[in-house]
Amino acid sequence: MTFSNHQFRLAARPVGAVKRSDFNYVEEPTRAPGDNEVLVKTLYLSLDPAMRGWMNEGKSYIAPVQLGEVMRAGGVGKVIESRHPKFSPGEFVSGSLGVQEYATLEAKLLTKIDPALAPLPAYLGAFGMPGMTAYFGLLDIGKPQPGETVVVSGAAGAVGTVVGQIARIKGCRVVGIAGGQQKCEYLTQQLGFDAAIDYKAEDVKKALRQHCPKGVDVYFDNVGGDILDIVLTQLARKARIVICGAISQYNSTTGVKGPSNYLSLLVNRASMTGMVVFDYADRYAEAGREMAGWYKAGQLKTREDVVSGLDTFPETLLKLFSGENFGKLVLKVADA
Repeated sequence: MTFSNHQFRLAARPVGAVKRSDFNYVEEPTRAPGDNEVLVKTLYLSLDPAMRGWMNEGKSYIAPVQLGEVMRAGGVGKVIESRHPKFSPGEFVSGSLGVQEYATLEAKLLTKIDPALAPLPAYLGAFGMPGMTAYFGLLDIGKPQPGETVVVSGAAGAVGTVVGQIARIKGCRVVGIAGGQQKCEYLTQQLGFDAAIDYKAEDVKKALRQHCPKGVDVYFDNVGGDILDIVLTQLARKARIVICGAISQYNSTTGVKGPSNYLSLLVNRASMTGMVVFDYADRYAEAGREMAGWYKAGQLKTREDVVSGLDTFPETLLKLFSGENFGKLVLKVADA
């Protein structure tokens, strides 16, 4: 079977914010699967801040997307044709499908998913890379203990919402930092955060002192920049900082702003550790089982911000950097 396949291919290395002209929107026929390959119809794509970094040339934790290549993106889709005994037409899978309508991939790169357990978009959020990032970053690096105070920035985003909920499950006091009253109310009223700080309307340092009177034991950082610098001034003894991302810095044209208050790590005998979710790939199933149990018990909630239309990809991606998205940003490509 051959289908017409629309794709976004990287045309230029972005300078500052991503523009539509940084991509070529092309159409080509699908490639029939060879031995041990599967043809997948893309249904939903995950839009993540990390995608901005993947467009840059240079050494990183993963090879950059090359000019002319289909833009990298995780997704969920439906098997159309299979040349591998593990997969059958009509089954649903997740994997790195790319920003395109169809993907022909090696079967070993795909994972079966069950839409009866959770909605398909949730497999790109709480049960996808963001959820795995939250789980391992918080539990393996942050090591929260019952009664400790956990602060998370980007708290209303895909990773932040899961971090906060897991911290609550583990018996911690949870303070989220997010932009806007609506997001802050969602954190406290729907997700059970103990407090939420609106960085757009509040003095973050003053609010942290108010909500974290004994200091911050674990800080899960998704934004970097000024917020990281402020939290550094409020650390408790032996605090742990998890460096997950720095979305405030990704589109900078003048270089990344580093923390000026880093000596607080010395004073408080604290640590700051970077994490990359791919390092935990062999343990994804372990995390998935535990999180599925929390989800079934009503302890873990998911929220997806779904935008329709593959052709909107460049503009929809920008919602991540303006803070417009509310929850996990997902691009709907086709109906199941």
